[in-house]
Order: sequence, then structure tokens, then C-alpha cells
Amino acid sequence: MSVEDSYEEYYVPHNSKLPIFASLGIFLTVYGLGNMFNEMTAEKESSFGEIVFFMGGLVMSGTLFFWFREVIKENHSKLYSNQLNRSFVWGMSWFIFSEVMFFAAFFGALFYVRAFVVDWIGGVGERGPSDMIWQEYQPHWPMLDTPDPSRFAGPDDIISPWGLPLLNTLLLVTSSFTVTFAHHGINEGNRRKLINWLIVTISLGVIFLFVQGYEYYHAYQDLGLTLASGIFGTTFFMLTGFHGAHVTLGTIMLIVMLLRSFKGHFSKTDCFGFEAAAWYWHFVDVVWLGLFVFVYVLGS
Repeated sequence: MSVEDSYEEYYVPHNSKLPIFASLGIFLTVYGLGNMFNEMTAEKESSFGEIVFFMGGLVMSGTLFFWFREVIKENHSKLYSNQLNRSFVWGMSWFIFSEVMFFAAFFGALFYVRAFVVDWIGGVGERGPSDMIWQEYQPHWPMLDTPDPSRFAGPDDIISPWGLPLLNTLLLVTSSFTVTFAHHGINEGNRRKLINWLIVTISLGVIFLFVQGYEYYHAYQDLGLTLASGIFGTTFFMLTGFHGAHVTLGTIMLIVMLLRSFKGHFSKTDCFGFEAAAWYWHFVDVVWLGLFVFVYVLGS
């Protein structure tokens, strides 16, 4: 085979305005979120931050919809080579790796606070003199009693890991199997199997989000566990909240895969869009297992 015969053309798309809209959407989202936090801190009655945040979400959603539509069209037009397909694989792999580092930072913060900071402010360890500020504080985790309850009152109680969190763990672990069964449907050329197991996976994801929403309601209304209830509350909602956002995104990705399945997309040799969504879903499941162990079980 000559060099010319083995040459693969690397498709380069035409100029697009979509990256500009993506930048605008990210800016509005972050700017609106920052304003929301500032308004909450200053106790202002304003919805400006929420409106800007919502507008940013709409812009980003529309941008991603049209962007991915173009990618699907290009793929079905046979414009992509094996080299470009490998670029998609590496791109998704690095994206998931960045998400791993994202959650590693929050897990690291939880470990640092629990293993070191709580003892230090209670006068234990090599930085024990820091207890000069709160001399009566007795270090413990979870922090139901904060060092300065006049500013940050601790929660009345914590969420038991053997109720709703255990149920959500079973839901997500089960969904990892069901999305794998759906993938088997592609490999077997069985579209009904693909669609049915995708519907089951999406249903499990939606149920998970409803259960977590109820758990948050229970935490705020009955347990006094809020974002303002000291470092335990902030780490709890930061970790579980961002994970819930990722489950939402993963569920949307699977819904798109379901709609594409209805249209006859995917085959054994051309299904990376589905595989990328499945990788992301497995990543979300693994993160939840870490949350269940380190936040709920060991944090109780």
C-alpha cells in the first residue's frame, strides 16, 4: 500500500460562531452564580443573579444542541476519519479525567478539614495553639456543634446513610448494569434491547434526582442541615450538589442517546456517541460510591 493510499484526510469544519456563544453562555452562568452568592451573603432581596444564571444556562443549552447536531450530521456524512475518531476518544477521556480532578479537589478538602483542621481548632496536634480563639470547643466530626454557633449554627442532626442515600446507591449501581445491557444491544444489533434498557437507565437517573431533591428538603426543613450550618454543611452540599448536577447532565446525555436510537443511529462499528455517554455515566456512579462511603457512612 502506498503512502497516498494510506493517507487519511483530517476533517476541519468551517468557521463557526458557536464557540462565541459558548463563551457568552459560560460568562453569563458564572457571573449570575457569583451574583447569587453575593446576594445571599448580603441578604438582598434580588433575583438579578438568578435571571442571569438562567439566561446563561439557556445560551449554553442552545449552543450545545446546535454544536452536537452539526457533529452528528458530519459523522453521518462520512466526513470523519479513524484519526479524527481517535481524537474524540482522547477528548472524552481527558474530559472525564478533568472531572476526576474536580471531585478529587473536593474530596481532598473534606479529608483536610476532617483529619486536620477540626483537631487544630480544638487545640489538638501540632497546630494546637489555634484553640486560643475557641478555647471551649471540643473537636468532633460531624460538627453538630460549631466553634462559633453565633455565626454558623451546626445542624440538629445528620442524614442516616442507611435510608435515602442507600436507596440512591442501589439506583445508581443498578443503572451501571442497565446502560451496559443497552450497549450490548448495539453490539448485537438488537435495537429494541438498546431502547428498552436505555429507558430503564434514564428512569433510574430521574428517580435518583427526585430522591436527592427530597433528601435536600428533609435536610433543610427537619434537620437544620443547610449551606450555612458550618463546614459540615458546606462540604456536604458542595459534594452531593455537584454530583447531582453531573447526574442531571448524564441523564440529559442518555436522553439524547435514546432519541438518536429511535432514529436508527448507532451500530457496532459506529457508536462512540453512546459510548461516551456511557463512560460519563459510569464515572458518575463511581463518584457516588465515594460519596456514599466518605460523606455518608464515615461522616455519620
